[in-house]
Amino acid sequence: MSENGYFSRFGGRYVAEILRRPLEELETAFAGAMADPAFVAELEELRADFIGRPTPFLYAENATRETGGARIYVKMEGLAHTGAHKINNAIGQALLARRMGKKRVIAETGAGQHGLATASACAKLGLECVVYMGEVDVRRQQPNVASMELYGARVVAVTSGSRVLKDAINEAMRDWASSFADTHYLIGSALGPAPFPDIVRTFQSVIGTETAEQIRARGLDVEALVACVGGGSNAIGFFSPFTTLSSPRLIGAEAGGVGPGVGENAVRMTGTAASDGILQGYKSRFLVDADGQVAETRSISAGLDYPGIGPELAALGESGRIEFTSVPDAAALEALAFFARTEGVLFALESAHAGAAALEVARRAPKDKAVIVNMSGRGDKDIFITSPVFRPEEWRRFLRAELERLESGVDIHVFGGSR
Repeated sequence: MSENGYFSRFGGRYVAEILRRPLEELETAFAGAMADPAFVAELEELRADFIGRPTPFLYAENATRETGGARIYVKMEGLAHTGAHKINNAIGQALLARRMGKKRVIAETGAGQHGLATASACAKLGLECVVYMGEVDVRRQQPNVASMELYGARVVAVTSGSRVLKDAINEAMRDWASSFADTHYLIGSALGPAPFPDIVRTFQSVIGTETAEQIRARGLDVEALVACVGGGSNAIGFFSPFTTLSSPRLIGAEAGGVGPGVGENAVRMTGTAASDGILQGYKSRFLVDADGQVAETRSISAGLDYPGIGPELAALGESGRIEFTSVPDAAALEALAFFARTEGVLFALESAHAGAAALEVARRAPKDKAVIVNMSGRGDKDIFITSPVFRPEEWRRFLRAELERLESGVDIHVFGGSR
């Protein structure tokens, strides 16, 4: 837990006066809910029956054989309802919002998985849902946008700034500042002003708790746990039970993008482009340009292109407890294809960054050790990004045929009639 909202020198609550009251109200409500056996029992029931927990713990036998080093295990968060770890936090915060008497929930999303999870949780609990999503991400994550709308959410395309995740967060914060009386802002990553980093880590720590139990059940000697890191919700949840221990190694994989230059990646914890700063209500490490402004980022994965990192992860990285590495787009794509071919498991592009880092660690580690990678999401959401890479001609033909079918009006129907 943080100390007065801080993890070492990172964290805090740097917000306009108008948001102090709702944040204090949220902090009090969260503490009360987690101390209430009835709330915890309902959360556990939803985890089991709605999310489908516990998620499997797969021994990647074929991948291990080909790699030739440590045994590789995959924590299969992609098999949770809605296809990623995001649902753990979404259902927890939505349940908290209902307990607080809020009727409306707003959220930001990048890759779309948090928006999808929030829309699903709100549908389940009977809450109005609005999702802010950068216009760039709306275009490249259409399958998730379509599913959010089916769940009844209103998806707002953000056209300001770079039109990606950081801009979606800005719009959501502006909305909340004028609507907090009946609205809860359901932040999807372990960042933002206190108490959000503590809340998100708490709801995501179910990943690490289950992993620790699965490690004990199999009697594994673990070399390392590996997770991808954007804002950091899957990583801090996965690492949570282990952060106060001296082992195993904890490794965070950031988006190396297409190169080391400013604007070519989203690397915050290694390299020289990031510095301490305050953005969106908290202090952490942020990518900035030569003028000290928030820098453009680049990653093939929409969920890893955020310019900052959660404050607890920043503190753990600075202390040396978490080791950070960067994974280029090309290596992530190679890892995605490798795990698909060897294990029949399709990683999300975000998770594939962790997969690539895990393969490198496993190759160098002794065979009696284990390396565990958190597959934070599954890759069906990325079909519009990966198909043009892996099968470009077939994808072009498919899109042309679909466009012709749509323009011809054949078999095109809308709910309640045809057009």
